[in-house]
Amino acid sequence: MARAIGLITANYSSEDHSLLTEVRPAASLPFAGRYRLIDFPLSNMVNAGLRKVGVIMPYNYRSIIDHIISSKDWNLDRKNGGLFILPGSAYGSSRESSRFLIRDIDANRSFLEKSDTEYVVMASSNVIYNMNLEYVIATHQESGADITILEKRVDADDPDLWAADIEDGRVKSMHRGVKGGELAFLDTFIAKRELLLQCLDWYQAVSHLDLFEALSNDFERLYVMSWEFKGYAASIFRTDSYYRRNMDLLDPHINADIFRTDRTIMTKAHDVAPAKYEPGAVVSNSLISAGSKIAGTVTGSVLGRNVRVEKGAVIIDSLIGQDCVIESGARVVNAIIDRNNRIPENTQLCGTHEAVLVHGKGE
Repeated sequence: MARAIGLITANYSSEDHSLLTEVRPAASLPFAGRYRLIDFPLSNMVNAGLRKVGVIMPYNYRSIIDHIISSKDWNLDRKNGGLFILPGSAYGSSRESSRFLIRDIDANRSFLEKSDTEYVVMASSNVIYNMNLEYVIATHQESGADITILEKRVDADDPDLWAADIEDGRVKSMHRGVKGGELAFLDTFIAKRELLLQCLDWYQAVSHLDLFEALSNDFERLYVMSWEFKGYAASIFRTDSYYRRNMDLLDPHINADIFRTDRTIMTKAHDVAPAKYEPGAVVSNSLISAGSKIAGTVTGSVLGRNVRVEKGAVIIDSLIGQDCVIESGARVVNAIIDRNNRIPENTQLCGTHEAVLVHGKGE
């Protein structure tokens, strides 16, 4: 796939002010126990054959750097191409709902100019899916479109995603907020590289806008096409959606759709032993990551690496972060426990499905 390069935006804020994102950007949020959100766009691009991918960083970039810097786990440690760590503008992430801020793309114009590829694939980190992007790029090329946006029909309202108004297969306008039954923009698009550079020139005066806000008056002169994705896709912009999307993975059909054997989701390797289940442990319908030791009861939950659940501890419908210890007699229900926490014995941390309890990152 030498005809395309990838660009991932990881430096935007969320309207949901959560304990989870006080200490890290959304792109490095843990997912399914052993992954981070940024693994999904990065893996989709690499699986499509892209060998040059840039990541636009937020100001609090440390956790992303720690996760992707070696690049070898995505086969991007190479002399030609590879993984590029790119700066975001000084105040690029302050505009809520913007994922493709013109100012951020323009700050990295040289990344686009130094490439000789025909196309650019751009994506954010907050929409989870596993897609054959190689096929979509080929479809885009055959169509002759200037831009192809990826969409999926949603079952419920989503205030954080954008919807496109389609007429005769062409995008005529876009607006924020999707209603159930509408096609939602999956924060991924393919564009001609030269056109994207032209757009940066056209919209210099409004560089504080999202690219698709700026394009609102130009849909008539540009051929913007919509491509509908039929597989599982889910947005994660708020604490409740983060909880629900992790829980979705306990459905074997959804899990199989996301973690396909023919298109692997890649992540940073950790040299740890497999999970160990002590005599008397009770585990059902859960995802348990490597390095964990389970002696208590875990039901309908997702556990990160190196979690220890002592005898007599109970975890129900919860997300437990890496390196946590749930001591004997403790009970965790409908909760998100961030990494490096020790829940003392006989402690009860209980939320509800409608109001999940969040326990912030430990020391």
